[in-house]
Amino acid sequence: MVGRVGPDLLELTEVHRFPNRPVRLPEGLRWDILGLYDGVLDGLAAAGRVDSVGIDSWAVDYGLLDADGALLGNPVHYRDDRTEGIAPTVWATVPAEELYAATGLQYAPFNTLYQLVAARGSVQLARAARLLLIPDLLAYWLTGEQGTELTNASTTQLIDPRTRDWAYGLAGRLGVDLSLFAPLRRPGDPAGLLRPEVLERTGLTGPVPVTTVGSHDTASAVAAVPADGERFAYICTGTWSLAGLELDAPVLTEESRAANFTNELGLDGTVRHLRNIMGLWLLQECLRAWGGPDLDGLLRDAARVPALRSVVDAGDAAFLAPGRMPERIADACGASGQPVPVSPAETTRCILDSLALAHRAAVEDAQRLAGRSVDVVHVVGGGARNALLCQLTADACGLPVLAGPAEAAALGNVLVQARAHGRVGGLDGMRQLLARTRPPTRYLPRGDDAPWRAARARLAGS
Repeated sequence: MVGRVGPDLLELTEVHRFPNRPVRLPEGLRWDILGLYDGVLDGLAAAGRVDSVGIDSWAVDYGLLDADGALLGNPVHYRDDRTEGIAPTVWATVPAEELYAATGLQYAPFNTLYQLVAARGSVQLARAARLLLIPDLLAYWLTGEQGTELTNASTTQLIDPRTRDWAYGLAGRLGVDLSLFAPLRRPGDPAGLLRPEVLERTGLTGPVPVTTVGSHDTASAVAAVPADGERFAYICTGTWSLAGLELDAPVLTEESRAANFTNELGLDGTVRHLRNIMGLWLLQECLRAWGGPDLDGLLRDAARVPALRSVVDAGDAAFLAPGRMPERIADACGASGQPVPVSPAETTRCILDSLALAHRAAVEDAQRLAGRSVDVVHVVGGGARNALLCQLTADACGLPVLAGPAEAAALGNVLVQARAHGRVGGLDGMRQLLARTRPPTRYLPRGDDAPWRAARARLAGS
């Protein structure tokens, strides 16, 4: 994505798209990181002259380098099953309550901490001299310089969100060697210049700086929420739905831990207090199982299915793995005594109602846990294009929904680079520019919320 930024200008152009296909090897599920890097190089070649490059990606996964800086195997995919049963091993040393009080991070079986504990005794980890999170690994190959970007580091469960530095005591108790990590960098910090070999491969003329951005894609997406003031909730939609509030300090209470809220770090000292919800992964997997039907027609059909006929827990880890998603959703409905969806339209409506219900629960719980009320819900990311999901979210939350931008992560990435190079002001200035140049679509809630309250109670009872 190439962005152009000025006082009243914010343009974003897609110049190259390439596949991201995880590979199932005998030893487990792996990322094709070499294919991704090649796609990055092709994208830079297609971009033409640029003033800066920034990289964001998904969180928690990493590559290991040997003492010469060579990659030790393809990075493990967070959906790999190697972390099954690892959490109790960690909690035996540091109880879950202590772990949350120290890091503020939700329990997710794929957190980097659990991955590292699962990798103990492996040849790769024994040989590793450096660990780089995915965007930092790509930046290293582009520049030859190593760093660990803070917003992504905050998803490792090894960062103290109060100090915004490593949780040294916790890591020591769990035998995690923090010297594996490169020095911390923050959004806006320089990350080096494109290497001569990269300039030759891409046809770019140097020097071209790489700028550290909010390299966790959710950090970039929240930076691109076109909010006015503080009284807003956000839902970053895509494969996952990340729903919560932007705060000045983490919420480290036992109540927050029990609600499985996380405290990830954002731009300018902010904290993303949010809950992970399975998101449009559910629909993506169903579409794959159905052979890729026309999505617009499917959504029109789903809109005609009775509301809240059947719902599932969109945060249930049972839906984490790929494969057989329509059958698994049907099984969950049947097991809870609800009507079983039999057509793609019924399954799609079940998914969207379930996501809207999960959005409601997250927004309600976030306000209660943080002691802050909100007046509006911003929906950004790919789900902002899904009018039915946005309307159902407004209905469920009983609040106006402002949808857009859809390419929030890319816009947040570009704006942080622009700020670092003096093209735009602070976080408020970034958001004002977004609101002027990309006004969101408004959805108002319909009817009362009694059916949604009843559906939430029904789901909790099952």
